[in-house]
Amino acid sequence: MAATIEFQQAAGKVFFDGGLTEGGKLIRKAKTYRNIKENAPAENLYKALEQLGRLSTLPFIGADIVETSSLID
Repeated sequence: MAATIEFQQAAGKVFFDGGLTEGGKLIRKAKTYRNIKENAPAENLYKALEQLGRLSTLPFIGADIVETSSLID
């Protein structure tokens, strides 16, 4: 039998600049947005997450998409 990958869910993580530690390392804070559609275009996802990030008082530094899938036999 051939195994297949079945999409479960996706979440967008928006990252913010939280300042610097005493040692000079960047503090990265994150906010997660769930229930992202499987077939959402990458450009639209980035624009949406960027706009959500700009609602924060902290500076927006980037975004990731985290997808969860299952292997089915």
